Amino acid sequence: MAPAAATSDATAASDATAAEPLALYIHWPFCAAKCPYCDFNSHVRPGVDAARHGRALLAELEHEAARAGRRRLASIFFGGGTPSLMPPEAVAALIARATALFEPAGDLEITLEANPTSVEAGKLRKFRAAGVNRLSLGVQALDAASLGFLGRNHSAGEAVAALEHARATFPRLSFDLIYARPGQSEAAWRAELRRALSLAADHLSLYQLTVEPGTRFATEHARGAFRLPEGDEAAALYAATAEEAARFGLEPYEVSNYAKPGAESRHNLAYWRYADYLGIGAGAHQRLTLGGDIRAARRHRAPEIWLERVEREGHARVEEEALSPVERGREAMLMGLRLSEGIDPARIGARSGLDFDAVVDRAMLDALMEEGYLRWLPDGRLQATMEGRLRLDALLPALLR
Repeated sequence: MAPAAATSDATAASDATAAEPLALYIHWPFCAAKCPYCDFNSHVRPGVDAARHGRALLAELEHEAARAGRRRLASIFFGGGTPSLMPPEAVAALIARATALFEPAGDLEITLEANPTSVEAGKLRKFRAAGVNRLSLGVQALDAASLGFLGRNHSAGEAVAALEHARATFPRLSFDLIYARPGQSEAAWRAELRRALSLAADHLSLYQLTVEPGTRFATEHARGAFRLPEGDEAAALYAATAEEAARFGLEPYEVSNYAKPGAESRHNLAYWRYADYLGIGAGAHQRLTLGGDIRAARRHRAPEIWLERVEREGHARVEEEALSPVERGREAMLMGLRLSEGIDPARIGARSGLDFDAVVDRAMLDALMEEGYLRWLPDGRLQATMEGRLRLDALLPALLR
C-alpha cells in the first residue's frame, strides 16, 4: 500500500470512528486498604479531600470534552481504587455534567465499582439516586479463609448481604470473583460459584490470581509462603466456571467475563471492540480519535500531583501520542480476540487503515488454525477457540506482525 493511500484510508477510518459512541472512564484512586495482590493505581491515605478531588474530576472532564467534541455517550464507568468511597453527590455531579457535555444514549450504562463492606453497602441507594444503573461488586471470595488471605476487609456474610441489597437496588449487577487460590479444589470452587450465582446471576467477572511485581504477594510468594494452582489445575477451575455459569444462563462473552444475553458490560465491550474512550482521574488512560489520528494518552498516577496539575492546567496528561496504523491494528487484534464473538477483519481496517494481512502473519494464522486455536466463523469473523483463549498471551505475539 502506498503511503498516500495509507494516510487517506487511516483518516477516513478515524473519521468514521469519531461518529461512534464514546465511553467515559472516571478513576477514583483511593482505597480503605491495599490488597496484597493488587497492582492497580490505588492508594491508601489517612484523609482525602473528596470535594476537592470531585471538583478536579469535573475540571478534567470539561477539558477533555472540549477536545473530543459533542459525541454520543454510551457508557460511564466509575472505577478505582474504590469509587464507592466517593460522596454520592460527587458521583451525581459528574454524571450530570457528562450527560450535558455529551449526547447521552437512550440506554446509557452507568457503572460504579463497590466493595461489599457494610459502610459502602449503606450508600448504595444514594448511588442509585445519583444515576448509577449498574453496580460492579468486588466480592472476590465467599469463604472467610480466602477473604483473609486476599486481604479483603469484608466478611462472607457482608458479601452475601451486599449482593442481596444490590440485587434489590440496581437494575443491573455484576460481581467479581478470584479463582486459582492456594489449595482451592474444583469441588469447592463449583460450590462457591453456585452460591454466588444464585444470589446475583446477571454478570460475572472472573480473575485468575496471579503474582504481580511490586505487590506484597510477590514478596511472600518469592520466599515460598504460598503456592498457586497453575497449568492443568488452573485450567480445570476455568473450565468449571463456564459449566457452572451456564447453569444460570451466563455465557462467556470475553476471556474473563460471563453474562446473560443483553447483560454484557457495554463499557468494557467498548475497550475490547477498540472503540474510543475517555479516561479522567489519576493514572487514567484513553484512546481518542482527534484530527484524523487515534491518540493514546495517560495521566499522572500520583493523586496529589494529578490534583495539582488539574488545578493549574485543567488536565494532568503526562503522555500523549498518535498511534501508527500498525499499532492501531495490533491493539485492535489484541483486544478483539479476547471476545467470544471474535473480530471482523473489516474492523481492523476501520481502526488502522491497513489491510488485514499487514497486521497478521498469515502463515502463523494458518498454523494456529491447524492446531485448533483459531477459526473462521461463517460470518467472516476470526475467533479464538476455548483452547486458544486459554493461551492468548502466548499466541498473540506470534500471530501479529
